Amino acid sequence: MVNMKRHRILIIDDEQNILESLEMFLCERGYEVACASSGLEGIEKNKAFIPDVIILDVRLPDIDGLELLKQLRENNHDKNIIIITAFHDMDTTIKAIKLGACEYIPKPIDIEELETAICRVLKSCTYTEKRTSSPSDISVSYEKGKIIGKSGVMKEIFKSIGMLSENRITVLIEGETGTGKELIARAIHYHSPYKNYPFLAINCSAIVGTLLESELFGHEKGAFTNAIFTKKGKFEIAGEGTIFLDEVSEIPFELQAKLLRFLQEKEFERVGGIKTLKSNARVIAATNKNLWKMVEQGIFREDLYYRLSVANIKVPALRERKSDIPLLTEYLLKKINCELHKNIVRVEERGMKRIMEYDWPGNIRELENILTRAAINTQGDVILDDTISSMLNAKEAISRSIDEGDEILNLHELERRHILHILNRTHWHLGKACSLLGLSRPTLRKKLKIYNLSTGMVK
Repeated sequence: MVNMKRHRILIIDDEQNILESLEMFLCERGYEVACASSGLEGIEKNKAFIPDVIILDVRLPDIDGLELLKQLRENNHDKNIIIITAFHDMDTTIKAIKLGACEYIPKPIDIEELETAICRVLKSCTYTEKRTSSPSDISVSYEKGKIIGKSGVMKEIFKSIGMLSENRITVLIEGETGTGKELIARAIHYHSPYKNYPFLAINCSAIVGTLLESELFGHEKGAFTNAIFTKKGKFEIAGEGTIFLDEVSEIPFELQAKLLRFLQEKEFERVGGIKTLKSNARVIAATNKNLWKMVEQGIFREDLYYRLSVANIKVPALRERKSDIPLLTEYLLKKINCELHKNIVRVEERGMKRIMEYDWPGNIRELENILTRAAINTQGDVILDDTISSMLNAKEAISRSIDEGDEILNLHELERRHILHILNRTHWHLGKACSLLGLSRPTLRKKLKIYNLSTGMVK
């Protein structure tokens, strides 16, 4: 691809081989290129060369790349800056995006991805609104419920979090159960200027319609049976904070009109009340269902759908980003160690391979559940392959039974058959069976008695 107009590109990176290879590649593509190997040199070259695009490394010998990004944007907030780094994580990505980076490319650099990014920023409108985040805002790190991932799709989600945290538009987060939709909502809130206001989460599927209306909007004393006092709703309590509506698809149709009015007018009445109240709470909604199909079926309001999905984040299933599984496993093990007072450092190599091969229909929540159960029954610092394989084999057997239309068994019969299968596999060695089943010896003996299992039985 040769550019008719010779756009100017400044590369700031302390690795000489990267400077030379990028300069050669971009010159062949018809760009004018200047290089700098330090932050101070980059500042001087920026003034003299006046580039259209700056390619900036995060790690420089004399100044932090994000600090340099901030300076460049403060001096000229129309600058198109592409961040490159070998240290790609959620916080760095969010900080870079909030400071005004147009793109974020991890090392080793995919040259086609970089070229696409350059073309995209040159074609798109440059940032025209100067960032107003203070240094204290920029340095905020949301550690609790940290989102883990370095795959391309997660990088895009991190960028979305960075951009959406700077405004208060309504966001719809779509994804299967267990993909971490609430974590994304919390990250948007806690990286925003309103992070000190409440984040209130409501599971719309867990509260019946009448009570849900009261939970959201509050009620007056005597509004219904047992309403013995006036109660403020979540929208009133949240103030400038965030309301997270999980499973928003489950909101009753008759209540959807009241939610729509709030999104349009930022006002509402308590149940049984006549006084109009106002709230500036931001709404972030999530669903594991296809809301548009529900609109087509007439069970979800079309106007509410459009109000909820001003911005949209689609969270991939874990099977669609398997490259993140090793990082997730490492992170979850650290979390599990804290909760269970364990010191597990890794999963055995064959067990890790088994984890990578499994499709994880329950997503990250299922992965954490399996690792927690395995950790409970691990005595050393390594979770063994047999422990992981036993659990996943049992899950797959149940899934196959359901998918293939086999006999549908109740949980007791499923457990009985699985225990018998493991006992026969271990030749009735109770110690090995306990390890594979994740049970203590007394518990196993109790179950043998309950299910009337004895040595020599064959499934």
